[in-house]
Amino acid sequence: MDLPRTPSFRLDGRRALVTGASSGIGLAAAAALAEAGAEVTLVARQAAGLEAVREAILAAGGRAQALALDITDVEAAAAAVAAGGPFDVLVNSAGLARHSPALDTTPADYDAAMGLNLRAAYFLTREVARGLVAAGRRGSLINVSSQMGHVGGPDRAVYCATKHALEGMTKAMAIEWGAHGIRVNTLCPTFIRTPLAEQTLKDPARRAWILSKIKLGRVGEVTDIMGPVVFLASDASALVTGTHLLVDGGWTAE
Repeated sequence: MDLPRTPSFRLDGRRALVTGASSGIGLAAAAALAEAGAEVTLVARQAAGLEAVREAILAAGGRAQALALDITDVEAAAAAVAAGGPFDVLVNSAGLARHSPALDTTPADYDAAMGLNLRAAYFLTREVARGLVAAGRRGSLINVSSQMGHVGGPDRAVYCATKHALEGMTKAMAIEWGAHGIRVNTLCPTFIRTPLAEQTLKDPARRAWILSKIKLGRVGEVTDIMGPVVFLASDASALVTGTHLLVDGGWTAE
């Protein structure tokens, strides 16, 4: 009897583009993909931070290049993808939060969050998919969303709006590009201990609220997203598209 074999989680021979790669979830995603064998192009606005990540990946035996780029400049981002692609894997991790009560939201904060979390993610995902279609290659495009793309939270109306929209965008793109063998999914973490979350986590009342919602009773670490990223990028998830993978410690189980 021949037993079925688990599809490989390895990414040897594949090229990955990771945004927000200089810190936090993006850095962890880049490290995970490189460890699985992918050649990773690291993207963030500041070259110095990227270079440190690149050198660390190289020292660990991985392959990586650094690309200083502001992805809110959609024309520059499109040119960079066209010049450096095609990319088999995309992890769209760049993002920001401008938290405030909804009554106090400013147009500037709204535009900043929408501009990076949604507009830039939309056009970058499109450009990576365009390169794959032109090359006749399959791929896995991963948008880092949030548990807040599925629930609401205090002072997070704008952030939730960007992530709920990202979920809808991902589903529609998955429908359109499935015939090309391009999979599109979201990864939805809970609060992960990163520089972006630090302001919230150091507030005792907010931290208590967070821990009351996470059924496993702890804040996430960046290592918690590394396995899920590799799963979504690899052949282990070959039939997974147009959906979300919640890494939220049970927050949304209610």
